[in-house]
Amino acid sequence: MDKKQYDFSGWATKNNLLCSDGRIIRKDAFKENDGQVVPLVWNHTHNDPDRVLGHALLENRDEGVYAYCSFNDTENGKNTKLLVEHGDVCALSIYANRLKQQGANVMHGSIREVSIVLAGANPGAFIDNIVSHGEESEGEAIIFTGEEIELHHSDDSNKNEEKKGDSSMSESTTQTKKEKTLQDVIDTMTEEQKTALYALVGLALEQKDSDENNDDEGDNNVKHNVFSDSNDEYNASRTTLSHSEMQEILSDGKRYGSLKDAFIQHGIEDIEYLFPDAKNMTNTPIFIDRNQEWVKKVMNSVHHTPFSRIKSIFANITEEDARAKGYIKGNLKKDEVFGLLKRTTTPITVYKKQKLDRDDVVDITDFDVVAWIKTEMRSKLDEELARAFLVGDGRTTSSDDKINEANIRPIWTDADLFTIKTAVTVSSDASSSDRVKAFIRACVKSRKNYKGSGNPDLYTTEDVLIDCLLLEDNDGRVIYDSEEKLKKALRVNNIITVPVMEDLTRTDSDGKTRTLMGIVVNLADYNVGADKGGAVNMFDDFDIDYNAQKYLIETRCSGALTVPYSAIALELVETSSSATSADTEEETA
Repeated sequence: MDKKQYDFSGWATKNNLLCSDGRIIRKDAFKENDGQVVPLVWNHTHNDPDRVLGHALLENRDEGVYAYCSFNDTENGKNTKLLVEHGDVCALSIYANRLKQQGANVMHGSIREVSIVLAGANPGAFIDNIVSHGEESEGEAIIFTGEEIELHHSDDSNKNEEKKGDSSMSESTTQTKKEKTLQDVIDTMTEEQKTALYALVGLALEQKDSDENNDDEGDNNVKHNVFSDSNDEYNASRTTLSHSEMQEILSDGKRYGSLKDAFIQHGIEDIEYLFPDAKNMTNTPIFIDRNQEWVKKVMNSVHHTPFSRIKSIFANITEEDARAKGYIKGNLKKDEVFGLLKRTTTPITVYKKQKLDRDDVVDITDFDVVAWIKTEMRSKLDEELARAFLVGDGRTTSSDDKINEANIRPIWTDADLFTIKTAVTVSSDASSSDRVKAFIRACVKSRKNYKGSGNPDLYTTEDVLIDCLLLEDNDGRVIYDSEEKLKKALRVNNIITVPVMEDLTRTDSDGKTRTLMGIVVNLADYNVGADKGGAVNMFDDFDIDYNAQKYLIETRCSGALTVPYSAIALELVETSSSATSADTEEETA
């Protein structure tokens, strides 16, 4: 081939550089290939004639073997030529056999083909010159691969016609010009590749120990170099993988997309037995649950008393007759008249029960399963109590598990004397922005009737909070770009989102459906009472008949607002009339 007519050129391999498997190609190792023309192949695919892309003229130099390559006028040849010209592929690799080796030094071999590959192992192999025919032979680009791969030793079953003992080797390029250590190359492997490598090295060491033991017992078998021509019988009798087999398996794993499939192709099944066991990321299983941050805030905010029977007595002095009066001489002075109101709240037991088979308790040794179960029980008990305080447990009155609302009174549906019911009235076709505007207006205006302690908190849903934060003015600018600004506008101390408040509705005495949007309250006005012994307790018991370890957590308490007009329930009410204003109306359900 005329060197002036080649399509590209580059180093097929370079001398005196450490390859990824620890071998070093020495000067004139492939001297016999000087001037020879060998096939140019795609990725060492020898069993498909369509993968032959052209041919390469080899030139042995002091630095290594240089290749002048030309593409065929086939479809694959044209496509690959475009890839090279475009810089998409830039690595060269050789397939060689008849290797002779002294330690890590490769002293002799015969190159059978040059391949274009995506990445290679020899740090010096790369395409350095691209020629456009019909123009002056000037270099148009200098391309380095920038990728790394191990030295590829082909041991394909389709090469049975090769002489016995032949080993295959493919070498390619990386962008870096510095020499790499074995550790550098291992660090580039995936965890899957590292695991397989360590497993195979372990098998090789076991084989080595076995061979040494045989030597001690007088075994006179000659140990063969894996690259020698007379090595077939030795390799056939081995129970471990050869170096070349290991390299080819790892290379095949990239083509197959699965290291397991690559091992199976080489007759090794159940290779996953060698992989390490999967390890837990946490010491105990992770609970999948709703957000529980609001529970702690509720439980820490309510007022606690050491007695469970709560009596509240109120004197209503807001009536006209309770006003002070002016006196006119000679007229009768009238007595003040006002009524007394009384409410008593008694306790109820709230519990959670769980059991485990004792055999399971004994067999689970990775973590303390009893402590784990007790943590779950306490968490769900607190959540149920916090839900009952705010909105009730949601169960029907006919349910045996219902938490009686006369014992733990939900703030949402409490008597009008304690909870102000504020309707956020909008038309059924109102937009989300109209609804949230009506909600904010109602929250602010209803504060005039609030008689609770201090600055209250707003308990609402995540959807309502997001709609408020996304509210825009007429110019498209966000009105409340932070929760701090929104809290200030709503005149509340904190905004707390409660997942269990999502989509809660009730029907009032007029038959209207009301959807809860938020509750404004200072929970210091909500009293939770428990007698001595009625606080949260955990009980353990063992059922001999069923070998079951049983656990019970329970509390006996009452709960109710103790300050009149200390809470505001904001409820969405939709009307069918399109003429309905988005303004809110305050009404008592």
